[in-house]
Amino acid sequence: MEVSQKRRVARLKRQARVRKKINGTVECPRLSVFRSAKHIYAQIIEDATGKTLVAASTLSSNVDVSGGGNVEAAKAVGSAIAKKALDQDITNVVFDRNGFLYQGRIQALADAAREAGLKL
Repeated sequence: MEVSQKRRVARLKRQARVRKKINGTVECPRLSVFRSAKHIYAQIIEDATGKTLVAASTLSSNVDVSGGGNVEAAKAVGSAIAKKALDQDITNVVFDRNGFLYQGRIQALADAAREAGLKL
């Protein structure tokens, strides 16, 4: 197994371990985050129906970022998804880090969402 494949398998194991405990309900949906090398994506999901209620990413037209793979871009995505969620009267969410370590861009996105008014 090469190194990148080992990292991916380790992330999927962490993701499954976290996902056992986290479930998004109608009252408190799940804020799921995915990061790639160039971009970061966030979506608020209601797990009972499997519907995505709100989504934002560095590729979205309403998120103003110059580069997508840095902490400033993650902060912009966090504040954008919080603003969209508050527009749809979503205030409480459960944070799903999706197997990624809670540091760097993941932490910056969560902190920006908290500052913009979401309760994680």
